[in-house]
Formats: sequence, structure tokens, C-alpha cells
Amino acid sequence: MKALVLTSPGAFEVQEVAVPKPGPHEVLCRIRGVAICGSDPEIIRGGLAGIWPPFYPFIPGHEWSGEVVEVGDGVLGYKPGDRVAGEAHKGCGYCRNCLQGRYNLCENYGTAATGHRHYGFISQGAYAQYNVYSIRAINHMPASVSFREGALVDTAGVTLHGMELTGITPGGTVVVIGPGPIGLIAVRFAKALGAARVIVVGRGARLDAAAAKGADAVVNFEKVEPVQAVRDLTGGLGVDEVFECSGAPGTFAQAVRMVRKGGKVSLLGVPPDTVREELPFKYIVHNEIAIFGSRANPNVSRKIIEMMGAGLIKVKDLITHTFPLEEFATALDTFVGRKDGVIKVVIEPNGPEA
Repeated sequence: MKALVLTSPGAFEVQEVAVPKPGPHEVLCRIRGVAICGSDPEIIRGGLAGIWPPFYPFIPGHEWSGEVVEVGDGVLGYKPGDRVAGEAHKGCGYCRNCLQGRYNLCENYGTAATGHRHYGFISQGAYAQYNVYSIRAINHMPASVSFREGALVDTAGVTLHGMELTGITPGGTVVVIGPGPIGLIAVRFAKALGAARVIVVGRGARLDAAAAKGADAVVNFEKVEPVQAVRDLTGGLGVDEVFECSGAPGTFAQAVRMVRKGGKVSLLGVPPDTVREELPFKYIVHNEIAIFGSRANPNVSRKIIEMMGAGLIKVKDLITHTFPLEEFATALDTFVGRKDGVIKVVIEPNGPEA
């Protein structure tokens, strides 16, 4: 099969490699769509070499959908031909966090002998024509959800998990900071879960996209002070929830200042290790501001697939570019360089869906 192989930090090529075989409780999947995630460029550059990935050669990619082609021993509930969408995290299944359903925080992270997997990060990933997955890391997908859309189940899951942690105030007001793919989906989920108004903070073409794709108001932080602008839009009270989706320096503190008394902040964006925030400690205490870290997308994929299938959450219009695996370098450059109005890029290792 063809696969995108990282050969060393910053170096990759499409190679012919062996098709993996499924083990017990695993399935071999034909990968039909893989979306480029914001974490992929750093993994490819080798900024986290030794951790993500832990070794070379390595196949990255974790936002995917496809179809089952072979099942391993002990597999129940899946058969060849089934359409599926994948997850990156598969916990050991028996540590304290896994037993509580928090397998994204598995206490045996990185220890393969326990059954833990983190596909595309420390376990071989989806930028390939085929890959093997545990049945705990896939979910059935109906024919009404295309493979391209299915590749965004993981992206949407990051948003929904953060919103399940904080909750959404029915009839309330939400701020989304950072109108990238996660932020744009956050606009739609906030509305679907009951928010009456969504304000998006950002700049440039992506802020324009937010205005066109569901935001009720936008704040360009290059033109106005964003905290004051949000306060002005809420009569000085602040908003019910803020979802920080950029990971940019300074936005955490801004998010805290944007919420009302008793408000909530969810941190969806992943900042570099070098980012340190100076927070208004007393303000947080006296106003009982709740802050939630949020990692990945546990326990939400089936909900997202059902909502996509029912037309309650739309992502098709966010997929602006598609490429074959052989053109990955161009796809990556388009995504990283934010070229041609790009929002989300999907790689199709086995060609487009008929």
C-alpha cells in the first residue's frame, strides 16, 4: 500500500509499505478520507520528535473515515464493508480514568503492552491506504454521511467535548476565540445546543468566514480591544461561556475577562509549551469563574455522527480542499499557508467517493 512516511524530523515521502494485519479485537480499514489537523504540521516538522512521533519511520494522521475490509479474532459488531469514522485515542480500558470513561486521559498512556493506542501520534496513523484500529476507536457511520464529512468527526468532537464539560446556557451568549476549523464548528454546535447568540473573535479571512457561516457578531482584534468589544455587545455583563480555540498568547486571560459573573471558560486550543498566561487571580475567585481544560474527543463521536446524519450539524462547506495522498506536500502547504481561502483539507488515499 501507499503511505505517507515520516523518515526524520521535517522529512517525509510517499512510500510503498506492507499492509498491516489486524490482531484480536482489531479491524483493518481502507482509509477514504483524512483531514489535516492543526497538530499534524508540528508532528511532521519534528517539533515533538521522541514523543510525537516516538520513532521513525512513522505514519501520522488521526482525523479519518473509511470502511472495514478485514476483521481480527474476537471482533463483534463490525464486518467488511461497514463505513466507520475513527478516533485517535484508545485507552488501556482498566485504569481509573478509563473506567470513568476518560480514556483520553489514560494513566497508561504510551505503554502499548497495556493496550493503549494514540493513533497518528504514537501509534501508526491514517495517512495511508489502510490501517489497523481497535474496535474501541471506531464508530459506525451511515451512508448519508460522506467519507469527507466523516473525516471531520474528530474535529467536531473536540468542540463537543469542550461544550459537554462547560455546558451551554439555553438562550445564552457564547464567545468563540479563533475561527479556525474547530472554532467554526463550535459556532454551529453552540447554536445546536441552545445558545441564542454566538460572537466570534479573530481576524482576516477566517473571521469573514465566521460571519458567513453562522456567527451573530464578529470582533476583529486587530481593530478593537476584544474584551471591551465583547462587553459592549453584552451590555457590559459579559457572556455565559467562552471557547478558546486558538491557543494564542493572551487569549486565555481575555477569555476570563469576557465571561459574566459565574461564567465558564473552555480551553480547546492547544498552545505551544512556551506560552505562559498571566491571569487575574482575584477576579477569577471573586466572580467564581470556572475554567476547563479540554483534551480530544472522548465519548462524543457517535453523537456527532447521528447529528451529521440528521442534518443538525453541517461540515461539508468547511471542506474547502481535497488532495490525493501523492500530493500531500501541496496539501500541507495549502493548509499551513492558509492559501486560497482554505479552512479544512481532506486527503483521499484511495481516491474520492463515487
